[in-house]
Amino acid sequence: MASTESEVALKFRFFQVYKDGRIQLFWPHWDKIPPYDDPITGVRSKDVTISSEPPVSARIFLPKLTNPNNHHKFPLLFYVHGGGFSMMSAFSPHYHNFCSSVSAQAGVIVVSIEYGLFPERRLPACYEDSWAALQWVASHVGGNGPEPWLNDHVNFKKVFFGGDSAGGNISHTLVYRVGAIGLPGVKVDGVILVHPFFGGTEDDEMWLFMNPIHGGLKDPKLKPPAEDLAKLGSERVLIFVAEKDDLNVAGKNYYEELKKSGWRGRVELIENHGEDHCFHLRHPTYETALQLTNKFVSFIKNDS
Repeated sequence: MASTESEVALKFRFFQVYKDGRIQLFWPHWDKIPPYDDPITGVRSKDVTISSEPPVSARIFLPKLTNPNNHHKFPLLFYVHGGGFSMMSAFSPHYHNFCSSVSAQAGVIVVSIEYGLFPERRLPACYEDSWAALQWVASHVGGNGPEPWLNDHVNFKKVFFGGDSAGGNISHTLVYRVGAIGLPGVKVDGVILVHPFFGGTEDDEMWLFMNPIHGGLKDPKLKPPAEDLAKLGSERVLIFVAEKDDLNVAGKNYYEELKKSGWRGRVELIENHGEDHCFHLRHPTYETALQLTNKFVSFIKNDS
């Protein structure tokens, strides 16, 4: 008879659970690259520690300054990476390159968050880490926070949230929280959700397993109710869904429910036809990936 050490009790998309409680991630390791200054675009990047316990950090991207001595103010994009709540990193090449490109094209400071991942830190740690990071960013509103780039160069009246997949889900919870309780000195102009994860898919049970503190299939983080959607603290929302993505229907349902919720902002849905989940990160030079990035940028610049 096989021991419980080798018997699988549960199997999900990103990991499996053995009968002895051990959890095995299917993709446990991801490449990370250090921050660097891009000689072509002029975008600079650096890493900052937001909290040591729990460990929360971020990579900041600063667009090219025409005069290094001036205090030009840029919009800010608070970006939350995807990865099924259990993998990927703000420091991976995929996300570094995407955030650097958006920073250069949109002329926006990007704060890309490194939050706690399952199973080392079970949900709702990712939500709390991201909220703590957002509060850290907001601590610079008066120009006396710990990070000079944010003190000197952020226009806090033009802030955006963005995220893909799990990061889209987390971004929703952030903009809801801002709408519900506020974030003094910060005005959220828009939110961009790329192929966001919400309930109504085969991954629902995986999310519930990762989150021991949940409200079942109707948990507001999994399936946002109308009363939460109506409180979104943003004037605009842009949602991308991909035709071949398992999360396609969930993203469209979010769009429809948001329109019916009583929220007074403007929402737009774009479907990436013929594409799969987060294709733009894997193949950033494809025509459809460039179209997605261009729309992402134009939404921030508000010239779409």
